[in-house]
Amino acid sequence: MNYNELFSQIKIKKSFLCVGLDTDIQKIPKFLHEDGNEIFTFNREIIDATQEYAVAYKPNLAFYESMGVKGWTNLEKTVEYIRYKYPDLFIIADAKRGDIGNTSALYARAFFETMNFDAITVAPYMGEDSVKPFLGYSNKWVILLALTSNIGSTDFQFIKNDKDYLFEQVIKKSQEWGNQDNMMYVVGATQAEMFTNIRKLVPDNFLLVPGVGAQGGSLSEVAKNGMNSHCGLLVNSSRQIIYASSGEDFAEKARLAAKEVQMEMEGLLSEAKII
Repeated sequence: MNYNELFSQIKIKKSFLCVGLDTDIQKIPKFLHEDGNEIFTFNREIIDATQEYAVAYKPNLAFYESMGVKGWTNLEKTVEYIRYKYPDLFIIADAKRGDIGNTSALYARAFFETMNFDAITVAPYMGEDSVKPFLGYSNKWVILLALTSNIGSTDFQFIKNDKDYLFEQVIKKSQEWGNQDNMMYVVGATQAEMFTNIRKLVPDNFLLVPGVGAQGGSLSEVAKNGMNSHCGLLVNSSRQIIYASSGEDFAEKARLAAKEVQMEMEGLLSEAKII
């Protein structure tokens, strides 16, 4: 999916919601455990219930890797299902990969060719040769970790030289590797006060924004400081939506939670005169 296609979906759905499929086998409704494919079954029901309001889905690979082969099988089924039934949805592998060049090339092959994700999150701290292999695919995206929403982000990301924080140096340097058509940045919603400065560095790139909802980030603050003329935001919500209920009504409750977020997003897009 290219830049214009993603922006088109945002306008059509009046939403920039990314639903995080952080599917924990210990948290999904108990009655689903009768199914040998319970992770896929849960994901399928969540996707069917929320796809009207979401433009993207983001499986966090840790939740699937923790189950070994079974988890990978359920992940592959999830991606295949989205591709088959909702081909206009954007699918992000939240994998946080990043290694020497030949290893990154194989990671890129795994996620872009074998599993057909649209994007992958990448840790940039091994430098250009660890990122470039992911950028060699047409209409595929690298989402670099820039400024994260966790407490430990202050340990390294805010180390400052005479002028810039480390995360700002990463953003500036990475602009030599990619562009707005193949590179996004992770910027946590809990860092809303930094969005204005980040937008000065990357005015046109999309930002993937975790941390809204359960982590306490403000959607309105993110939009105020981070939205551009093409929206430029994919705001992720995971637990608030997929675990809105642990009962048999889990999918319906997820739908209502996604709709609530979408309605707020529609208002923000309208205020910005994007829709």
